[in-house]
Amino acid sequence: MKKVVLAYSGGLDTSVAVAWLREQYDAEVVTLTVDLGGGVLKEDVDRRAISAGASRAYVVDGRDRFVRDFCWPHVQAGALYQGVYPLATAMARPMIAQLLVEVAHKENADAVAHGCTGKGNDQVRFDIATHALDPSLAVIAPMRVGMGLSREQEIEYAKARNIEITITKDSIYSIDVNLWGRSIEAGILEDPWTAPRADVYRWTVDPDKAPAPVEIVIGFEGGVPVSLDGDRTDPVTLVEHLHDLAGAHGVGRVDHVEDRLVGIKSREIYEAPAATVIHRAHRALEGLTLSKDTLRFNRIVADELAQLTYDGLWFSALHRDLRGYAASSQRVVSGDVRVRLDHGNAIVTGRRSPLSLYDKALATYEADDAFDHAAAVGFIEIFGLPLRTEAARHGAVGRHHGAAWTWTEPLLDELPTKVYDAPSAAVK
Repeated sequence: MKKVVLAYSGGLDTSVAVAWLREQYDAEVVTLTVDLGGGVLKEDVDRRAISAGASRAYVVDGRDRFVRDFCWPHVQAGALYQGVYPLATAMARPMIAQLLVEVAHKENADAVAHGCTGKGNDQVRFDIATHALDPSLAVIAPMRVGMGLSREQEIEYAKARNIEITITKDSIYSIDVNLWGRSIEAGILEDPWTAPRADVYRWTVDPDKAPAPVEIVIGFEGGVPVSLDGDRTDPVTLVEHLHDLAGAHGVGRVDHVEDRLVGIKSREIYEAPAATVIHRAHRALEGLTLSKDTLRFNRIVADELAQLTYDGLWFSALHRDLRGYAASSQRVVSGDVRVRLDHGNAIVTGRRSPLSLYDKALATYEADDAFDHAAAVGFIEIFGLPLRTEAARHGAVGRHHGAAWTWTEPLLDELPTKVYDAPSAAVK
């Protein structure tokens, strides 16, 4: 092996990995750092990489493409893993993997490397994404194949090799951050009965301490947010503004026990202020502009797309085709949604669209009601025909008795009941 491209954060683990890869594989190491927002890009990360022994350091600002090409398709689909997790970390991995492969090609490298352990989801995401894009590249995970040093050992290892590192207090949590969300696990969170301590949260204030509620208006075009309170802005700025505003009102906390790809359950805490508000607003606008059948099918697509993303199958044909369907279904999802940020809650209080399927004349109960009530009789007759036919042949379905379903036992005799008779003088 001659050259390796390492996904490099600038932290202790990946700084040590640079030297470890050089020593173990006698290979030149090139580093790749991708800025996906969230304020985690370390200062002078390129210099840190060179100090650690890298021959070249790439630093890529991927924030705009991350929002446009990874976050927005999941918003259009309404994709949340197990209904709650906005997939911030899971979406970042295929983008980083693609950039690793592109740098590997540019540098004529033999392999790529990442800092994942052998227990989490990310190792799967990096490995299979890389091999989907270029099966000829080897994938090395130092933390999985022998580096495995304790924090103290890594510090001594770095000092012995004059690797520049910044010693900080070691967090009891495992944390991953980008502009779409913050993932926190491990430490005391491994007990799902233990309430998260205040130090778990960095982006969201305690909902009890949030300021007075405010209302905001998010504008969408084609299922994608394009404006905030009437001001059009670029995707990154929009997400960052919503992040600050919603986080200040305590919105975006998720406490979830999820099913990891590797077969174990894991208690995860997420902070995703902007993602929470955007997904909720988008769902409200879909309810106004899409038909019942499209909404029903979209829920199936959302779950499937979220599962594929979580499992690291971004570059599969099914993922591509589901993204294509989701984008097509969003052609009419344009309009405004008003959201109230209220002590940890994002509450939709209004929605409007020039493409709305809502017809007030049909929905109203007032005098100008345009709905044909008489037509409902024929509709009910036809709609209920299969059930009436079944009941006539087989009996109405009720409680299960042994091997057969039979007519339900009477409820009237089992429930507390009072009977009131009219006075005899009132009966004619």
